[in-house]
Amino acid sequence: MSGEEKMEAEEETWIWNKETVPKVMKIVSTRLSQRDLISLLLVSPSLHRTLLSYPSLWLAIDLREMNNAGDRLVSALSLPRYQHVRQISLEFAQDIDDGHLEILKSKCSDSLQGLESLNLNGCQKITDKGIEAITSCCPKLKVFSIYWNVRATDIGIKHLVKNCKYIVDLNLSGCKNLSDKSLQLVADNYTDLESLNITRCVKITDSGLQQILIKCSCLQSLNLYALSSFTDEAYKKISLLSHLRSLDLCGAQNLSDEGLFSIAKCKNLISLNLTWCVRVTDVGVIAIAESCTSLEFLSLFGIVGVTDKCLEALSKFCSNTITTLDVNGCIGIKKRSREDLLQLFPHLRCFKVHS
Repeated sequence: MSGEEKMEAEEETWIWNKETVPKVMKIVSTRLSQRDLISLLLVSPSLHRTLLSYPSLWLAIDLREMNNAGDRLVSALSLPRYQHVRQISLEFAQDIDDGHLEILKSKCSDSLQGLESLNLNGCQKITDKGIEAITSCCPKLKVFSIYWNVRATDIGIKHLVKNCKYIVDLNLSGCKNLSDKSLQLVADNYTDLESLNITRCVKITDSGLQQILIKCSCLQSLNLYALSSFTDEAYKKISLLSHLRSLDLCGAQNLSDEGLFSIAKCKNLISLNLTWCVRVTDVGVIAIAESCTSLEFLSLFGIVGVTDKCLEALSKFCSNTITTLDVNGCIGIKKRSREDLLQLFPHLRCFKVHS
């Protein structure tokens, strides 16, 4: 190879490293998980610089199911690349407690000012004290999830509503020590709430739920799974939620056809779970069919009071939209084979929701 050819090859290599590689990495990196991105940082100094030059890659911290998550989070938020972080997920992460969240408050508060989504699902060592510490740093938080936290109480929710004014998505599923006081706080402070999950929050009564239904009229998703104590007095007020699209009432043992009549006024419903709503009959389901004509998902699993009549009504009004229908255990429905259901609902794709 001549000297000129060698220079040309070196120039092509330089251009490749300087221009082509960064362009390729900009495209590829957006498709990688955060953990893969962090691994790539170690490949070479040039790649390290290239990846760090794209701030949009470092808007999320994902520590789901990881060990030493508390220490990892503190370390990550100490790095300049995470100074504008928007999402943090610690779902079922290990070794994170109130102490770590208090360290974040004292040392990393500036990096959390723009945080919009915080997932603390399954982080059972976190108490009201930790909730106070972390929420005090996140004034722009919109999404907050603390599924399966049995240490959180009404005091923690009081800190949340005080510190975070813009919550639109709230998951309190499995927080068994929350009472009507928490829902009163949520209703008073989050009138623009769009999604609420209070699955298995067993201390909540009709009174607390009604506060939500009266004041949070923007709700699009409401999950009341495994809450058997509510009555039609509360269920009737679901009719106030004109924007509601998804409603989970699995196990609502006191829900009657009268309650379903009111729920049928939510004409934008596309997903309705009535699994084990044992008092429901054809009358209530027919009301849903006639009003909620955009329904895509419906579970009637385990309801013995419904018959083929309700399926005929559903087919008449919703045959073009329903893609998921579970009628397993509905002994009053005789035509419930896959073939029978497909004749009524040609777009059906899923026949079983519960196993």
